[in-house]
Amino acid sequence: MKHITILVPKGAVLGSIEGPRLVFSEVNSLLRRMNKPALFDIQLVGLEHETPVCGGIYSVYTELLTRDVARTDLVIIPAVDGDPALALTNNQDFIPWIIAQYQAGAEVASLCLGAFLLASTGLIDGRQCTTHWAAANDFRRMFPQVELVEDRLVTDEHGIYSSGGAFSYLNLVLYLVEKYAGREIALICAKVFQIDIERVSQSAFIMFNGQKEHGDESIKKAQSFIEDNYQEKITVEQLADMLALGRRNLERRFKKATSNSVVEYIQRVKIEAAKNSLESSRENVNEVMYQVGYTDPKAFRSTFKRLTGLSPKQYRNKYNRSLAPAG
Repeated sequence: MKHITILVPKGAVLGSIEGPRLVFSEVNSLLRRMNKPALFDIQLVGLEHETPVCGGIYSVYTELLTRDVARTDLVIIPAVDGDPALALTNNQDFIPWIIAQYQAGAEVASLCLGAFLLASTGLIDGRQCTTHWAAANDFRRMFPQVELVEDRLVTDEHGIYSSGGAFSYLNLVLYLVEKYAGREIALICAKVFQIDIERVSQSAFIMFNGQKEHGDESIKKAQSFIEDNYQEKITVEQLADMLALGRRNLERRFKKATSNSVVEYIQRVKIEAAKNSLESSRENVNEVMYQVGYTDPKAFRSTFKRLTGLSPKQYRNKYNRSLAPAG
């Protein structure tokens, strides 16, 4: 039997504790109905027997504390809400325990903003991790040694897993169910809980908001210029001349400040504007393309799909409010 330890951090998001518990419990129920033994021993484990979660609205009671669990097979780190730095301070006593369990052979999975607690262990230094796209800038600032891939829905590297934002943690839970119990059981769970098991990216949900929490005023001016003039053809040389900087110096400082190259930033701003138009207007794809400063349909479609995971037409059909079916 595989021992699954779902941590209960202070300030955790209740759903990311109860969701995995429900899914893994359903696997046990399915197996029993198939006259097979249960696969998972599921434990809720905290630093205290009563832990406030969701800003203190609820409390979760646990029979076990970390000191009671000498060995487990999988550690699940739920999402935490509020200020990530404060959440880490409140839950730092989990860190040595997580490290010790991983070193003893346990796997570790973070859900959504649980990635901050995972990253604070140092176990994913130099490795890939995903989290909620809205927290990407904070994550990169706090953990520059981790390779954040916020477009990914699930990462799996050296027995450490992470999931994207909000309820997409259920895709990671299904991923683990498939790994431990097989594809058939995972598909049944996907149907029971109505989860799209084939989702692999959260790109379509990302709303780009350029990182401006840095002290480089020249780069902030460049960002503002790009955002105010995205309809135009903007070049790196143009920005460098405007700021009286050398091109290489500008590119180095821009990447350091924003985690994007200048060209990437320009593309993201243009595509974000295109997404907004495709969501709210009745203009066709080519009209939107010209409005955001593209003249090459192939380049526009290629960049759009790379950043969102969908073609412009697919995005418009999926998210345009005027095209939504009547209730």
